[in-house]
Amino acid sequence: MKQPLAYIHPEAKIAPNVVIEPFVTIDKNVMIEEGTTIGSNVTILEGTRIGKNCRVFPGAVIGAIPQDLKFAGEETKVVIGNNTTIREYVTINRGTNSKGKTIVGDNCLLMAYVHVAHDVVVGNNVILVNSVQVAGEVKIDDFAIIGGITAVHQFVHIGAHVMISGGSLVRKDVPPYIKAGREPMAYVGVNSIGIRRRGYTNDQIRDIQNIYRILFQKGLNNNDGIEQIEAELPASKERDEIILFVRNSHRGIIRGYYPDK
Repeated sequence: MKQPLAYIHPEAKIAPNVVIEPFVTIDKNVMIEEGTTIGSNVTILEGTRIGKNCRVFPGAVIGAIPQDLKFAGEETKVVIGNNTTIREYVTINRGTNSKGKTIVGDNCLLMAYVHVAHDVVVGNNVILVNSVQVAGEVKIDDFAIIGGITAVHQFVHIGAHVMISGGSLVRKDVPPYIKAGREPMAYVGVNSIGIRRRGYTNDQIRDIQNIYRILFQKGLNNNDGIEQIEAELPASKERDEIILFVRNSHRGIIRGYYPDK
């Protein structure tokens, strides 16, 4: 439904049943699929792709050029999946030549004032709470939850099923299945409640806890910890996922548990 008080570029491709409220601006080279609602005063700029049944709330800006001085006007994209909610005043910048696009997956919730910078990849079922600020080329895996007013350093990788405390500064990679908090950021336990809700069994959760006891609570460096995990714990999807994450970390992972002082 086209609202007469909105501006829609004639080259934009908008599905017939998309709802567009007043004072929306939609640029050329934009595609919006069926069932999506665009709230008032939203700006959707060139190169944006929005999937089915999304909700974009008033004041959001999607597809603005990167805040990166290396950007030279190249043709890049923002790609947003299906059933994702983008709340008030969220900003999502498009990609650069580095990766070519910024991606937000399916079934995500980006709460008010979230910023997603260039070339970020956000997986499916991710929640970014109010005012989370995600720098360029960050990767956030499926089912991660990042607490409000958290800042994520560029190039950081946040694993699947991670829960990060509000007000955090994320400077290092955060392996999957854990809770992280404190300053400087550290491991504070396995996200057992979250993964149990998603169907993980008690045996799987116990195995994940055993992996992180070795990695984070025995005073070993990462290489020695991985060697001990491989020697002592049976292979499983979760074990191998954690080992691969740590081995592939470019920034290094967050520090292990330490007691309150």
